[in-house]
Amino acid sequence: MNLPERVTVNPLQCGARSCIRGLRIRVSDLLGLLGEGVSEDEILADFPDLEREDLLAALLYAARYLDHPRLTIN
Repeated sequence: MNLPERVTVNPLQCGARSCIRGLRIRVSDLLGLLGEGVSEDEILADFPDLEREDLLAALLYAARYLDHPRLTIN
């Protein structure tokens, strides 16, 4: 999956937050819906411009965003 095609950041859109394909649908909103148990089918029905690959891209983006090393000093 090519994330730069699916997840975009525009400083003039949605407060420069990550969105799906330049749409005003934020990755964080999709993750919140999925986390609340809303099904993929429901999300796709509510947002007809979205594709299943967009939901997968949001999950992959979040996984990569959170997968960074942490420096701890003891």
